[in-house]
Amino acid sequence: MKLADLTSHHIEGIALHGDTPFKVPLFSHIEGNLWSGGCPVGEAPEEFEYIVNLYPWEPYDIQSHQVVTKAQLFDSSDMPKEEQLYSLAACVNAYKHRGVTLVHCQAGLNRSGLVAALALIESGMKAVEAIALLRAKRSPAVLCNRVFEEWLLTRDK
Repeated sequence: MKLADLTSHHIEGIALHGDTPFKVPLFSHIEGNLWSGGCPVGEAPEEFEYIVNLYPWEPYDIQSHQVVTKAQLFDSSDMPKEEQLYSLAACVNAYKHRGVTLVHCQAGLNRSGLVAALALIESGMKAVEAIALLRAKRSPAVLCNRVFEEWLLTRDK
């Protein structure tokens, strides 16, 4: 699959949080080397050099050149541990400086939005700007989990 094709496949449904309907590309380019999305089907596209997998329950094949970091995060009203989130955000920031990086969960809305937004915040972006960027580039349904959104809004440096 080529980068131009990465946005042609879509996921649609209704997110648990707020009964939010969504229709999103499987993957969305956010900025620079940062991409966000849902779980790859079958195998990870070869264009991604680094993958942060926040939904390890759905297996897929990876290419020999890809570096994958896996973490179990739940899309719930309970926040994941801050230490884990900051570690994942640091990983995303290190990866995106080296090559094309995908942060994904199941549908690419909340868990991936949480980690990608925190990575952007840790890179110097204001929380409201990071959230707005992800919603503009991926979907207005990004961070429909209000617990995640509210936590991010307290993270400005």
